[in-house]
Amino acid sequence: MSRRKRPTKRLVLPDPKFKSILVTKFINGLLRDGKRSVAEQILYDAIDIANQKTSTEGISVFQKAIENVKPVLEVRSRRVGGATYQVPVEIRHDRQQALAIRWIIQYAKARADKTMAEKLANEFLAASKNEGSSIKKREDTHKMAEANKAFAHFKW
Repeated sequence: MSRRKRPTKRLVLPDPKFKSILVTKFINGLLRDGKRSVAEQILYDAIDIANQKTSTEGISVFQKAIENVKPVLEVRSRRVGGATYQVPVEIRHDRQQALAIRWIIQYAKARADKTMAEKLANEFLAASKNEGSSIKKREDTHKMAEANKAFAHFKW
């Protein structure tokens, strides 16, 4: 690990439609080959589809999905005296958000719907109701941390 100073956090500007930094971060996660307008269109269409399928606002479904998928604990490998232990640690807020975004995109891609916007919308709807693959991933992460609670004293 570098002994130099930590890199500064870059400022992320809010998106033009919803004025939300979270939406911009999600678009950045969706981005492929620098095609920002395509990624924006996919996300905005997904939010519109979620809006049509429910009685609530699409952006609130999106935010609730992100909130529900955020993990609280994860395990980190820690080497102590020749043995490697999976040590449960609490996750910083920005990493929670990054993991939630990554998992939602990953499991939306794996869905069997027609377009990426439909896949994302369905993943948002499932996650906002505390079901779906991304929620299962969070539960698995928490179970792993719970199972290795005995090694919590190896925290650094």
